[in-house]
Amino acid sequence: MHGRMVKKRKRLERNQRSRGQRAGVVSYGYFQLIADAGVFCLIVLLGLAALFAYFARDLPDTNQLWHYNAAPKITLLAVDGSPMRIQGESAGAPVRLAELPSFVPEAILAVEDRNFYHHFGMNPVSVVRALIVNVKNGGVVQGGSTITQQLAKNVFLNSDRTLKRKAQELLLALWLEQKFTKEEILTLYLNRVYFGAGAYGIDAASYRYFGKSARDLKIGEAAVLAGLLKAPSRLAPTSNPKDAGRRGRLVIDQMVSAGFLDPAEAAVIVEEPILLSSSRFSAAPYFIDYALKQLRMLSGEIDADLVVRTTFDPSVQAAAELGLVAGLAMARDNLSETQTAAVIVNAEGAVLAMIGGRDYRTSQFNRAVQAKRQPGSAFKPFVFLAAMENGYDRNDIVLDAPVSIGNWSPDNYGGKYYGEVSLSQALVRSLNGATVRVQESVGRTAVRRVAREMGWSGKLNPGPALALGVDAISPLELAGVYAPFANGGFRVETHVIDEIATTDGDIIFSRGGPVFEQAASLDAINEVNAMMRNVVAWGTGRAAAVAGYEVAGKTGTSQDSRDGWFAGHAGGLVCVVWVGRDDNAPMEGVTGGRAPAVIWREIMARTLPPRYVSPMVAPLIAPEIVQETTPEIAPEIPVIADDLIADLLSAEG
Repeated sequence: MHGRMVKKRKRLERNQRSRGQRAGVVSYGYFQLIADAGVFCLIVLLGLAALFAYFARDLPDTNQLWHYNAAPKITLLAVDGSPMRIQGESAGAPVRLAELPSFVPEAILAVEDRNFYHHFGMNPVSVVRALIVNVKNGGVVQGGSTITQQLAKNVFLNSDRTLKRKAQELLLALWLEQKFTKEEILTLYLNRVYFGAGAYGIDAASYRYFGKSARDLKIGEAAVLAGLLKAPSRLAPTSNPKDAGRRGRLVIDQMVSAGFLDPAEAAVIVEEPILLSSSRFSAAPYFIDYALKQLRMLSGEIDADLVVRTTFDPSVQAAAELGLVAGLAMARDNLSETQTAAVIVNAEGAVLAMIGGRDYRTSQFNRAVQAKRQPGSAFKPFVFLAAMENGYDRNDIVLDAPVSIGNWSPDNYGGKYYGEVSLSQALVRSLNGATVRVQESVGRTAVRRVAREMGWSGKLNPGPALALGVDAISPLELAGVYAPFANGGFRVETHVIDEIATTDGDIIFSRGGPVFEQAASLDAINEVNAMMRNVVAWGTGRAAAVAGYEVAGKTGTSQDSRDGWFAGHAGGLVCVVWVGRDDNAPMEGVTGGRAPAVIWREIMARTLPPRYVSPMVAPLIAPEIVQETTPEIAPEIPVIADDLIADLLSAEG
């Protein structure tokens, strides 16, 4: 029995040792698993740290976070001192969160980051939700970025959808959350985010779309602005009001869902119309573009806020724009595929108004400055001015008949010739044969010299075709060359800037008083002016007549009617109108005496102060040839009533 007990005890001891060994094995396995997991996590953390260190090595500088409008601000002033445009205003004036109505940030939080006050810079729930939606749709249709991440991207990064950019965005978002309060982050976001149409920041956007400060926004307006953040360019109410309104309604619904609005209040808001306002600084875009280009040439690389006093006259520009629309509507020509340009300068060469095309929104090409086209017969006054300067008289006789010089044989318009005519009749009827004979008699050198003295700076043809205006020129340049006819014969320099100064008052550039140089004698100028007045009284430019004023001008039509011009002056102002196609294709039936002359009249009739005209005053017409006309003459048409312009503007698009 004792032996059995001994064996049993030994067996129990062996079993205990076996269980202990197994327990040790199990314990070692657990410790090994924990250790392996720890090593793995450490490697992952080290890898992530290395990855973030790699992405963080070229993070952008954050020192400029609170700096606004880093680029110099350029304020363009019209001649009356009113602001035309403030370059840099698109960044908006900084506004504090406390200055805004509470519903402004609430509208943005409702659609962009409802949990903004409860996350640490990123929202894992939003990221997972966006990931699921994107996987289901097979592409990126929903983002999970917080407002903090959007701020980091908008201020410091680009919009590239890369792993590096997302990692840097997250790093910067975490840094922002540690560095600033939630209110400061939201303030930064509201002042830096893009709202479309060139507006950065809530205040700039409010001015751009509603013409007022963000401090004065209504709930519906705030909802529209908040809705833009999804797709600022596509949803801009200036270009897509329908979708912008739909998106604004969605924002109102989200504000109700988030508890920022009650349903009854929202129902009233969505029934109220949202009224858009034009930009404060959108006048005369072609003039502004040209003025900014001239500014860079005059001021150089000055790094300071500048105030630029221009020659722009808002009332003259308005008259020009209304007149252009009216003239286009009244012209008998098919102008649907044509472009137009118009420039008005005073006798000193200051540009008061400029139209570079029919619609700046569809084409920013400034035809008033950049388009170099043949002026045709609008060059002929310089031929006759050269004759006057060389002892000729406007009543001298010249033969109007076919002429050949070498292999060149120009024709009169319509192939009609008048035999012996006075120099005045040759210009008034725009007779090519007679004009070429005058040029060849005076000498081409004399004609080119006179044109240069009057201000022509471009190429001048050495051949006989010089007389017919074959050398290209822009409407602005032609206006400058015609200015001596309006000021008694003094050459001018066309200009759009009178003064450039810093906001501290330092003068960078000042034009000062006009410096005139004699371009032609007063007698010769008076002779040619008398001839050009007859162009309007009974010649090719009758459609340009303005009641109460003596209009002196000249029509111009280039070969195959590719260009139509009317250039002239009245009341001390010079106006040049051009009509043509950008592709330089011919225009059917368009001549300088038709659409360009009508447009010129409509512009100048609105620009010049109205004058009483006595019905007893006889028109300036030569009785012996009053019944004779040329194909360029358009019948007199009364100035269109201004109360019809709104409809015409709508028709223009």
